[in-house]
Amino acid sequence: MPAIPDQIVLKRHRDLEGRRRDIYWRRAAVGLLAAFLLAGLLNLFGQKPGDTTVTAGGVSLQLHAPSALRGGLLYEASFTVRTQRKLTTPTLVLSRGWPIANTINTLEPSPATESSHDGEISLGLGPLKAGSTYTLYGEFQVNPTSFGSYSGDISLYDGDTRLLHMDRTMVVYP
Repeated sequence: MPAIPDQIVLKRHRDLEGRRRDIYWRRAAVGLLAAFLLAGLLNLFGQKPGDTTVTAGGVSLQLHAPSALRGGLLYEASFTVRTQRKLTTPTLVLSRGWPIANTINTLEPSPATESSHDGEISLGLGPLKAGSTYTLYGEFQVNPTSFGSYSGDISLYDGDTRLLHMDRTMVVYP
């Protein structure tokens, strides 16, 4: 049998004498980690998209996107405008939380105009006839360093007149 190294005490290191209760702390820590991972697999920390709709004055805006996100997540969002009246210069305005929490990879079809509206992203959709539907698809990626709660508000304007406002919060988990 080989010699036992100088720093090893068999009763303590091999037989765990005096350390039997330590195993329960380790098992509890592994169990807690497993429960956290299982909760993520069951989608308790976001990513599942939902629909939010606001309607006023013969115009509706529907958002199909997740409100709870995880850092690094790639996701799609769609913004659907349905109108019962003519809109000459409809503009979708995304609050500052959208570009701060996310990287905007693409918007399709490309908005007619893109600009800033008091520091928020302003997307000109082009004229819409009465009874028409316009859907803007966006591909986003959550910035990996984002964490916490961000404003995900959306407003629809026709010229300088605000027609609709969707009050929304995006929560980003690590």
